[in-house]
Amino acid sequence: MSKYEKPKRYVPGPGQPALPPQLTEFQNKSADDVLEELNRMPFFMTRLDDTDGEGGQNMELQALKALAYEGEPHEIAENFKNQGNGLYKVGRYKDAREIYSKGIEIKCGDSSINESLFANTAACEFQLKNYRKCINNCKNALKLNPKNVKCYYRMANSFLKLDKLDGAEQACNFGLQFDHENKPFQLLAATIARRKDELTAKQEKLEKEAKEREQTEVLLNAAVLLRGYKSITTRSSPTLLDEARMHLEDKADIESQLIFPATAMYPTTDEFDFIAAVGELSSPEDLLAVLLQRPQEWFEFPGHENFTLKKLIAYMETESGGLIKIGKKVSFHDVLKMEKPSVPLFDQALRIYFVPKAESEDWLRKWNKTDALKKRV
Repeated sequence: MSKYEKPKRYVPGPGQPALPPQLTEFQNKSADDVLEELNRMPFFMTRLDDTDGEGGQNMELQALKALAYEGEPHEIAENFKNQGNGLYKVGRYKDAREIYSKGIEIKCGDSSINESLFANTAACEFQLKNYRKCINNCKNALKLNPKNVKCYYRMANSFLKLDKLDGAEQACNFGLQFDHENKPFQLLAATIARRKDELTAKQEKLEKEAKEREQTEVLLNAAVLLRGYKSITTRSSPTLLDEARMHLEDKADIESQLIFPATAMYPTTDEFDFIAAVGELSSPEDLLAVLLQRPQEWFEFPGHENFTLKKLIAYMETESGGLIKIGKKVSFHDVLKMEKPSVPLFDQALRIYFVPKAESEDWLRKWNKTDALKKRV
């Protein structure tokens, strides 16, 4: 047996080219350029290029295309099917789908070939998560062969992915009629049944929660009506109220304390605080005790010098657009239930103005009822 010898490196002799003749044309080209050249050669082709690389027609490719359509219609369609199968096996589902589609376009009249083309296209669509298209292609295949078990299986799986469980169950049952001992179908049927139970339980939960919310809302409205509170819906409800809402402390007890979101306004410094939950039995003094828990530096800011429990006065808007001074120890319940002047909630939330006593007269003179009413609507 002769010993293996490593091929010798090409060494040019006198008068010979620096590279072998077949490689000379690639001498000054990059790796990308070389790959581009190779892609135009049929044996190395990884993608379709309709030009010769310089804007001209790729004659070799055109010849290959023409060759693909030579023969009888059923032979051409069969060829496309085989090409598509090869692409499918290596996971090139989009390319395989395109090839199968070309086979379908031939309309060769051979039901067996057309069935396979539709069924294989469905397989590609399933892999690409195009479940509705998978179902439609399965239906076309089943028109040609109602006993195609693989199509029933893919249809059932596609319906399951879309949570169309009646369709999934029907397709699965059809498949089991033709192959009642088929294990994948039996497992799929069990999966569909479990999913139906899950969705039924989820729907029942949603309906129960919706009913509870409705009952809570009815009870809440009754609680507000019972107390005689009014609420004005403004043109631009604060986004902060999207999360914090008026509610009963015990949502099942109409007589339990109402809890409100609240906006504390500081008009002399053009600032405000938002408090998510303030009980109707609390007072402005209780609210200030929380709001004034600030770092010492805050009270040294310009305009905050008189922000103390003793020096701040509380005001609330009346239904007519005016203002009323609120005693610091009076509960919000007592304020809101007054008939005259009527003090409403705004967007089902409290609105309180805190003004330093030294600046209150000037601020009250500037208050305009007409402007206040315009801001609401």
